[in-house]
This record gives sequence, C-alpha cells and structure tokens, in this order.
Amino acid sequence: MRFKQGFTLIELVITVAIIAILAAIAVPSYTDYVTRSKFSEAHGMLGDLRVKMEQYYMDNRRYSLTTASGTCGIPGGNAPTVPGAKYFTFTCASTAANAAGDQQYTLTAAGNAGQGLEGSAFTLNHANARATAVSGVMATKGYAANTTCWVLKKPSQC
Repeated sequence: MRFKQGFTLIELVITVAIIAILAAIAVPSYTDYVTRSKFSEAHGMLGDLRVKMEQYYMDNRRYSLTTASGTCGIPGGNAPTVPGAKYFTFTCASTAANAAGDQQYTLTAAGNAGQGLEGSAFTLNHANARATAVSGVMATKGYAANTTCWVLKKPSQC
C-alpha cells in the first residue's frame, strides 16, 4: 500500500497565517526605517549649507549678497544649489539687516511630496538652532514637531 504525500489544508492555512502576521509586523517597521533614512539627506545638506554660509560671512561680514538684500550669499541664493538632492527642497532666507548687511539666516529643508515626505521640514539658523516642523502626512505617520532639534524617530525623538 502506498501513502500519498503532501500538505493538508490546515497546514497550509497555518503557514499562510504565520507569514501574514510576520509581514504585518515587518512592513511598517521597514517603511519607517526607509523614511528615517531619507532624513539624513536633509541633515547632511543643511550642515553643508551652514558651513558655506559661515564661510561667506567670514569673507564678507554679512550673510547676504549685498547690503540688506535678503538674498543668501551662497550658490543659488535663496534657492541654494544642492547637487544630488532627491528627497528635500532647500531654501535660505537672510534677515536682520544692518549697515554691513544681513546678520542672520535660516536654512530650511522641506520634504518632497513625491518621496512621501510632505509635511516634514527641518530648519537650521545662524545660531545653529535646529527645529523640526511636522504637518499633514508626516503627522499621520506618527511624527511630531520639535523646536529644539531635528527629529530622528517617532514621535519626536532627537
């Protein structure tokens, strides 16, 4: 007598259920990890732009191109040239004009909607103060704003 080999329906259902449970845990964790990895572009580029602004200040004693122009003294001006930027759009604003020129600036990295980062923005200013603004999609993903640092993890861990 020969026995048939194979899986029963119950064994197959249990296997599928185990795989579904593991996927339900792993997929959200993975997507959160991918989102957090994209933040490194903003953090790195803002640091690089800050160095360029400080170099410009050392040479010109102001952050603006001309006296009280409101245009940042880095390549690209108020829309800084950031080669290779994919996930964020960068802007710069120089303010607090005096006779020498603008004495303050704020750099901003705003998340691109096409990359799933809409509603996230990181800022850095002349005093090296960092902040994170969160709204819309990023807020629904569980991220929260922080006025003292760049958020690295949910909800607002620095």
